[in-house]
Amino acid sequence: MNASQKSVSKRRKYRMEQLIQKPVKRNILLNPGPSTTTDTVKYAQVVPDICPREKEFGGLMKGLREDLVKIVHGDLEKYTSVLFCGSGTINIDACISSLLPEGGKVLVVDNGAYSTRAVEVCQYYGLPYIDLKFPVDELPDLEKVEQTLKENPDIALVHTTHNETGTGILNPIREIGALAHKYHATFTVDTTSTYAMRPINIEQDNIDFCMASAQKGLMAMTGLSFVVGSRAILEASKDYPKRSYYCNLYQQYDFFQRTGEMHFTPPVQTIYATIQALKEYWAEGEEAKWARHTRVFEAIHEGLDALGFQDVIRREWQSGLVVSVRYPDDPNWDFEKVHDYCYERGFTIYPGKISTTNTFRLCALGAIDRPDIEAFFKVFRGALEVNHIQIPAEYKEA
Repeated sequence: MNASQKSVSKRRKYRMEQLIQKPVKRNILLNPGPSTTTDTVKYAQVVPDICPREKEFGGLMKGLREDLVKIVHGDLEKYTSVLFCGSGTINIDACISSLLPEGGKVLVVDNGAYSTRAVEVCQYYGLPYIDLKFPVDELPDLEKVEQTLKENPDIALVHTTHNETGTGILNPIREIGALAHKYHATFTVDTTSTYAMRPINIEQDNIDFCMASAQKGLMAMTGLSFVVGSRAILEASKDYPKRSYYCNLYQQYDFFQRTGEMHFTPPVQTIYATIQALKEYWAEGEEAKWARHTRVFEAIHEGLDALGFQDVIRREWQSGLVVSVRYPDDPNWDFEKVHDYCYERGFTIYPGKISTTNTFRLCALGAIDRPDIEAFFKVFRGALEVNHIQIPAEYKEA
């Protein structure tokens, strides 16, 4: 950093310190993202106007991209990151449409709504694919995955979701990745709701490309999504069929390499917030951050157990980040009323995403800790009592 950049950084830090004297009302978001943020991340967006084509901003982008790779322990010589302006779905679109060579087929290992989204991307682009479906409350059968790969030698791309956020089930990505590589396929993983929370090692976990958005594990703001992946495969994809203009991974990567900038206008303020969030990530540390998320997750289970609520996914299969909770069999249960009672008191709970079972979700993302969950369950109990919902929760099936 040169003298001019240091001066700008000092002025920005001073302005932030002045602003932080006015804390923002703190809401506890127990939805699966966006997550609860710190005031320092919120205020990091308040910066002097700047053209994102300036060298100063380009320098910030370079450091940001490198940090995104380091979070998954990637070697910067072998791995890089590509940024997009959009929600996490843009990453799925970019990977599926950009990384399939001519004559290849996509295999989607599908046990939830977010893997199904990858199937929908294949359908939209008219790509050949196999939707290898498993029940949403069960882990993929690895023998079936291998059998499918063996019987379909044209499979060139395997995709799955790490934490199926609709249920909270954690898929065995290291094993699926090993099978993909055994049969010479590229392996892409939607890590949107595990990145920067559960420790991930991109190489040891047999991942070629993973992806996330700034508003989840990084605890920043919406609008910035990114793919972290293999430079070698990106370079090879230069010659793959071009199926999208905005979402083409190689085009975005190549523009970064040549100019140090995003090809299209970046979400400037979100990038400043993400840079601050990364500073806070490194200050907390990977192990300490995961330990905190684990404390929150355990506190959620303790609170649910005390009230008699049942979760959908076997405890040992859960990601440690999302708990999918069954609606009780109680005529007075009304999710909207319970939600509104909690929301008015600063806590957000979220509806489920399982078509066959009525559920709601409580998540361990964000800048929260055990005391926040203990405070939530006092409010949640109040919501049950006000609405005359039985405690402990009643279920017809044991």
